[in-house]
Amino acid sequence: MIPERKQTLSINSEFEGPVRLEHHDDGVSVVRMVAGENRFNPDMLSGLEDALDTLEAREGPLAVVLTGEGKFFSNGLDLEWLGQADDAGRRQSLARVYGLLARLLELPAPVVSAINGHCFAAGAMMALAGDWRVMREDRGFFCLPEADIGLVFVPGMNSLITHKLSGIAARDTMLTARRLGGPEALAAGVVDRTVPEDRVIAEAVEVVAPLASKSREVFGGIKRGINAAAIESLRAEAESALRA
Repeated sequence: MIPERKQTLSINSEFEGPVRLEHHDDGVSVVRMVAGENRFNPDMLSGLEDALDTLEAREGPLAVVLTGEGKFFSNGLDLEWLGQADDAGRRQSLARVYGLLARLLELPAPVVSAINGHCFAAGAMMALAGDWRVMREDRGFFCLPEADIGLVFVPGMNSLITHKLSGIAARDTMLTARRLGGPEALAAGVVDRTVPEDRVIAEAVEVVAPLASKSREVFGGIKRGINAAAIESLRAEAESALRA
């Protein structure tokens, strides 16, 4: 069994809203969403953007664990908020979601999505935007439900999903809206590892901690090269949403 690493040394006191930022002693920072279903609305998006701003400004080794809390990683767009927002607010929020996904794809540090619970729709796409994925093995589902809720994937999201998943996995998750538990997600290649609930964060840390000291410039350059098509498509989607 992999030994437990030392627990969090500090928690950034500036982050008291829907996103918490925790710094470990091995260069790993945990971005933790703590707003229930962790749906994307302006507050959640600002919390995530601020956390990434803070991390990119830090000096020294850096690796990132992105996770939720309790039963949810993220259930995607806050449809209730979007339904009440005006057109400009909806377009701006969608543009920010596309921009967030692109930013994770090119973040100059290793990123692992620690899927602690339900991971749906745009929340599932955010998990895919990480470089690796560790998922709880006993509860929680990964799901792209668009086929069941009457939505067509916009080109940017389509590019992200088909880039990150094998052809068969992309076909099955996108066309069937099937809910995948940890073992099924592992078998399909959607996630890299599955572990018990109390090991999700520790396992995620083990994945990226050895990479924290790598050159950010080099690491970011390699990620931009690997993910170039998806990044470009998502950036174009963000610009299109703002122009609509």
